[in-house]
Amino acid sequence: MALALHTGIAVEDWGLIPYEESWHRQRELLHRVQRREAPNTLVLCEHPTVITIGRTGSRQHVLLPEPLLRARGIPVFEVERGGDVTLHNPGQLVGYPIFRLSDYREDLHWFVREIEQCIIELLAEFGIIGHRIPGLTGVWVAGERKICAIGLHVSRWVSWHGFALNVNNRLEEFAYIVPCGIVDKGVTSIARERGAAVPLAEVKSLCADIFRRHFPESSSLR
Repeated sequence: MALALHTGIAVEDWGLIPYEESWHRQRELLHRVQRREAPNTLVLCEHPTVITIGRTGSRQHVLLPEPLLRARGIPVFEVERGGDVTLHNPGQLVGYPIFRLSDYREDLHWFVREIEQCIIELLAEFGIIGHRIPGLTGVWVAGERKICAIGLHVSRWVSWHGFALNVNNRLEEFAYIVPCGIVDKGVTSIARERGAAVPLAEVKSLCADIFRRHFPESSSLR
């Protein structure tokens, strides 16, 4: 379901969707964007609890034993994105920017920094100061607590996979993993920093607006 029609990027809300289903839908959309049959598209969604391992990740960073993972119905996927181990669960805003970087800049480092800046601006709307840590990817609060993880893959200069912003999700479940393979820092969420839950629909709407400002033009279907 598209959130709105706009002259820039398209934004789609896939709701709460199993990770594997979103993975296949992303791949289909990726091919359509590569062929210029679809516009640059930001997908927003949530996932039931799932653990994913990126290209540089290690299964050793999944701390919950396999029998407990099965008993709790938590799948583990090894995927194409960069980065190590992360966890998605309900109340976390997951964003998949499926963009032709050649429409903007063929520079993955620049693209990651732009996504980080979008998240920093989004957090500011809730009175939270987010920042970067040199040498690490993602957005942090107060230096030690990660609030947004980023892991991308690029195929023919079209990006897929994306970011995971903790909003109202259960942070206790991050004890199942070593988040992003970083052992000496914690995680946080918008709700934890504010002391109260926030409407996820509001976060999605603000996120879409901020991404449109950063990526205002789409050369799709020209």
